[in-house]
Amino acid sequence: MQFRVSPKTLSEYSAEEWQARVDLAAAHRLAFIQGFSEGIFNHLTFVVPGKSDRYYQIPFGTHWSEVTASCFMEVGIDDGEVKRGEGEVERSCYCIHAPIHKALPQAKAVFHTHMPHASALTRLEDPRIKEIGQTEVGLSGAIAYDDEYTGPALDPAEGARLAKVIGDKTVLFMANHGISTVGATVAEAYDMLYYVERAAQVQIYAMWTGQKLKQLPAPVVEKTKRDYKDEHLYKGPTPAQRHFDALKRMLDRKEPDYAT
Repeated sequence: MQFRVSPKTLSEYSAEEWQARVDLAAAHRLAFIQGFSEGIFNHLTFVVPGKSDRYYQIPFGTHWSEVTASCFMEVGIDDGEVKRGEGEVERSCYCIHAPIHKALPQAKAVFHTHMPHASALTRLEDPRIKEIGQTEVGLSGAIAYDDEYTGPALDPAEGARLAKVIGDKTVLFMANHGISTVGATVAEAYDMLYYVERAAQVQIYAMWTGQKLKQLPAPVVEKTKRDYKDEHLYKGPTPAQRHFDALKRMLDRKEPDYAT
């Protein structure tokens, strides 16, 4: 079945705003399909294009499998009030995400999940992703680690603290909790979410064998990091955008109503 959005709905938003809503809805649906979600909790948010004072958030109680582009509320970054749309603002979402959006220029998208494999690592005394494979090396320089769990985030001061821990990184491992990724686009934040969970899964599988992990030699690690940073490998869209576009095509075939 093909779903169409009414002209009235589209007329309420700029093309950039509607595309952001569609992408963020896709991210919620994909996160559920790929096992990254946790009931009605966890949060994927994005700053409203052209409006640095507010971000998109789903109404509390919405399951990620039912998120659509038109369901998002616009929530004030400074006051946590609903500026557009209807629904209840989940408190911990505001307290984690709003300060990060405000403090970090690279954090247009902020994705926080309790993905099982990455979250399992955060429960360990040493939660670090080890440089034992290509994917892990590609991620290692992007990850910040917060070694202090302070309880549920019910005060914006906690989000401000987390923003300082993230700094110029794009992934945050949150002690005894979960992870967050940030990006300039929905595609960037989702791509990082995907590969962090994959790296954590592989590392846990390797640890299950009981054998000693095989650390890559330092020269190989440094070469791999340089190769990952090579901006001339591909022309056109970034690998993250290509990955996300491919995932959206899957949704278009199976759950096209996400874009309504």
